[in-house]
Amino acid sequence: MTHSKNSVVKEVKKTMLAFTKKNYILHARKVVSKQQILVKEIFSMKKSIIMALLFGVIVSCGNPNQRGEIVGVRGKKFQPYKPYGMVLVPGGTFVMGKHNEDKAYSIDAPVKSVTVHSFYMDETEITNSEYREFVYYVRDSVIRTRLAKMVEEMEITENKGIGRYAYKDLDTAKNAYNRYMIDKYGGTTYEDEETSGKRLNWKVPLIFNRNKFPDEFYAEVFDSLYLPLKETPDGERMFDVNQFTYRLKIFNIDEAIRQGGKRSEHVFDTIVKVYPDTTVWVKDFMYAYNEPMVQEYFWHDAYNEYPVVGVNWYQATAFADYRTKKMNWYLKSRKRPTLHRFRLPTEAEWEYAARGGLVGSDYPWGSPYTMNERACFLANFKPLRGDYRSDQAVFTAKAKSYNPNGYGLYNMAGNVAEWTNSSYNPDSYNYVATFNPTTHDWKNKRKVIRGGSWKDVKYFIQVHTRTYEYADSARSYVGFRCVQDFMGSNARKYAKKTRANKSSFAY
Repeated sequence: MTHSKNSVVKEVKKTMLAFTKKNYILHARKVVSKQQILVKEIFSMKKSIIMALLFGVIVSCGNPNQRGEIVGVRGKKFQPYKPYGMVLVPGGTFVMGKHNEDKAYSIDAPVKSVTVHSFYMDETEITNSEYREFVYYVRDSVIRTRLAKMVEEMEITENKGIGRYAYKDLDTAKNAYNRYMIDKYGGTTYEDEETSGKRLNWKVPLIFNRNKFPDEFYAEVFDSLYLPLKETPDGERMFDVNQFTYRLKIFNIDEAIRQGGKRSEHVFDTIVKVYPDTTVWVKDFMYAYNEPMVQEYFWHDAYNEYPVVGVNWYQATAFADYRTKKMNWYLKSRKRPTLHRFRLPTEAEWEYAARGGLVGSDYPWGSPYTMNERACFLANFKPLRGDYRSDQAVFTAKAKSYNPNGYGLYNMAGNVAEWTNSSYNPDSYNYVATFNPTTHDWKNKRKVIRGGSWKDVKYFIQVHTRTYEYADSARSYVGFRCVQDFMGSNARKYAKKTRANKSSFAY
């Protein structure tokens, strides 16, 4: 019995030992297997690295540029950028002119098939708020320049009071070009001006509260900008807005190419008073009470989103020029490519955009009627023999009123007529080109306006109706919107994307 027990114990120990050895062997095999896999992976990685290096050598040896081939200058990747508040109008071909009866017998818009390139266009007319930003910029520039000149004249050196508004010193220590220009020309530009090469200090805020003027020199500068006391009977000092001027300088490329000569001979250079003529509300209408519009329309917050009026053609062009400079100043500061300038649309671009992709329609909405099925008017104009109120607006309406057309543009009919870049000639359709036609001429003061306005009958709000105003005239029913050329040829693709997500394409 004892022998038997001992035998059983031995067999059990033997079995357990064998089981332990088996597990050990299995464990060892797993460890060896993992090590083999790791070695294989390391070898595979080394192989990949070696292959990549070899491929790099092969590619380098096969580089066309290193074989003497022309491969072009490598530039930055450019992504189209949609300016804020604009929509992309993809270019195309359309029939320009009056498709139906010429009721006014003007005989100035015969049908003509033309093609326009792609461009961005403001979805609404430029508003009071947007134009006011331009006025503020000019106003502040004039004030800061006067303050800086006063600091120079009085030889103020302390950085307090009016001294804080002194011209900023040009950093010439690290800029050889600035040093050269100052030594040779007295400034960093070729212009013979008092402020040539000088920089205003925009970091110090202006003080408009007369009770907080820092010193008498500051008060003297502001007094020079106010209207005389005798012209302010209520005692409220007001700025003489005629002093807020903008220097508009535009190089006439077309004229320079065709006529030749020096570039300076083809520069349009003029001083523009930027403040809109608010008195148009009275001057345009005899025996009508419009004084509240004179006093409040441009300045009051209630009219922020209404289209600016009282702006002549030169002021609209100056606004577009300022807008271009502001955009490109920003892009340059971010080391990004600059964009085409903002400008007024050509007559052909305006009509193409107003049609919204429709063919043969008199109005942007396609229907030959000015009412919808609910008997609501589709635009702001003069309906029903002078019942101005029936279209929901006595004067102008907000810039984003009624429904947009097929390109997403608001009020391409009615509200305010709009300046274009084209000069008016009743026979121009007979001789202009069929590709990007225009009749822009600085010497021709008659400028085409399109779209009709809140005071016009329905004939004048049709997309093909032509009329004009003189460039230096301002009206209570004429405003404007800007365009900018699209860079590239995939406009339709980007137009679909912008309509889908309503976002700008950034760099």
